[in-house]
Amino acid sequence: MPKVRTIFVCSSCGYSAPAWLGKCPECGAWGTFEEEMSDISGKKIDDSVHSGGQRRAVKALKLADIDLSGDEDRYATGVTEFDRVLGGGLVKGALVLIGGDPGIGKSTLILQMCEFMGASGPVLYVSGEESVRQLKMRAGRLGVKNRNLLLAGENHLETIEKLIDENSPTIVIIDSIQTAYTDKLNSIPGSVTQIREVTMSLLKIAKESEISFFIVGHVTKDGAIAGPKVLEHMVDTVLYFEGERHMNFRILRAVKNRFGSTNEIGVFEMTEHGLIAVENPSAVMIGERPHNAPGSVIVPSIEGSRPVLVEMQALVARTSASNPRRMATGVDYNRMTLMVAVLEKRAGFKMFEYDVYVNVTGGLKLIEPASDMGIIASLASSYKDKPFECDAAFVGEIGLTGEVRSVDRIEKRLMEAHRMGFTRCLIPEGNMAAASKLKGLEGLKVEGVRHIFSILNLLMP
Repeated sequence: MPKVRTIFVCSSCGYSAPAWLGKCPECGAWGTFEEEMSDISGKKIDDSVHSGGQRRAVKALKLADIDLSGDEDRYATGVTEFDRVLGGGLVKGALVLIGGDPGIGKSTLILQMCEFMGASGPVLYVSGEESVRQLKMRAGRLGVKNRNLLLAGENHLETIEKLIDENSPTIVIIDSIQTAYTDKLNSIPGSVTQIREVTMSLLKIAKESEISFFIVGHVTKDGAIAGPKVLEHMVDTVLYFEGERHMNFRILRAVKNRFGSTNEIGVFEMTEHGLIAVENPSAVMIGERPHNAPGSVIVPSIEGSRPVLVEMQALVARTSASNPRRMATGVDYNRMTLMVAVLEKRAGFKMFEYDVYVNVTGGLKLIEPASDMGIIASLASSYKDKPFECDAAFVGEIGLTGEVRSVDRIEKRLMEAHRMGFTRCLIPEGNMAAASKLKGLEGLKVEGVRHIFSILNLLMP
C-alpha cells in the first residue's frame, strides 16, 4: 500500500501546499485551504489505462475545413424554460453544471427532462445519492416512463466510464459530482482534487464522444458551488437554481453559457407533480401586488433576453436609533444606499432619521442600473406615505446629481408594460426618440423625465 501524506489544497484554484496557509499565493483567496491526503509515491498514473490502452490520435484542423452544415446539433429538453436558459437546447458534447440549495428541485427538473430527451437516444442517469428503486419511485411520482432512460446507483468513476462504454448514451446525468470519486486519487469523495479529476475525465469523454453531460453540484452556505472554482471554468454552462424552499416559484439562471446568452432566466412553479414552466413571468411577479399602497412601484426589467415586470417595494420608517438600519433584498445594497444619499442631497429628504428597507418580490435579483428609478420612486412614495397610481411603471438609471440617464432595450420594456395593461410609463428623456417610433402602444402614455424632481412631482403635484 503506498504511503500517504497530508497536503493542503486551495478550494478556489486547486493550488497545493505542504502546510496550511491563510492566503493562497496563486489566486490570493483567504481561508480557502482544505486538508487532504495524497500519495507520496510520486508515480504518475497513465490515463491511457482508462481509455482503452491507447491515446486517441488528435489532428489539428484548419478553421475553413471544419464543416458546420446541417442543424446546430442541439437536443430539445422538452421544457421550454429550460431550453431558453440553455440558449435553444442542449448542445452535443456540452458539459452543463447545475447548482442550487438542497431540495430546491435540481434532480426533479433533470428527471422530468429525461421523459422527453429519451427520443434522441439512451439517457443514462447515474446517482450517487439514491438507489435505482428510489429513482424509480420519484420517476413514477413525476410521470416519467421513458423506456430509453437507464438508471444506475454508482459513484465510482471507472465504473461509470464502463457503463457509458456499454450503453453508448447520448446524454449522461451525474447526480451529484461531489459524491463521485476515482481510484487514481487517495483523497475522499467531495474533496477539491477528486472533484477536479472526475470533472476533467467527464469533460474528456464529452468532447471525444460528443456525449452531453449534466452534472449536479451542491452549494456552500455562501451560495457558491462546492468544490474548486476551476470547476466552473472547466464546464461549458453553469446554471443556478434559485428560490426559497417554502415558496412555489423557482428561477433557473445561466451565469455562464458558451452556447447562449448569459444571465438568461427560466421561471418554474413547484407543484406536487413536479416543476411546471411559467410562460408569463410578469403576471406571476406582479400578480399579488397591492393597489394604492405607498412604497410599491413596478419596474420593467430585462432578464437575459426577456422583459419581466417586477414589483419594487420600499419601507421607510422613522427610528430613534443613532445608526438607522439599511436592508436590501433583490437589489444591490450599495446601489440602494447610493439612491438614499441622492434623495438626501438632491431632494432634501431626512433619510438619516429613518430605517430603510427595499425588497424585490418573487425572488428576482435586479443587477442592472435601470432599476434605479424604481428604487427612488418606491423610497419617495414610502417616505411621503403617498402611493403612485397603480398602472404606472418606472425605468431609468439615476446619476449622483439626480439626473435620469438612458437605458438599453427600452422597446422591449415598453412592449411588456403595454402587454400587461399598464397605462403610464416614466422613462429617461434620452429614450423618448426610440420610444416615439414604436407602434402598437395605444393606451400607454410614455413620459420622458430628466431629473428625479419629475418623479417627486407626481407625489407632490
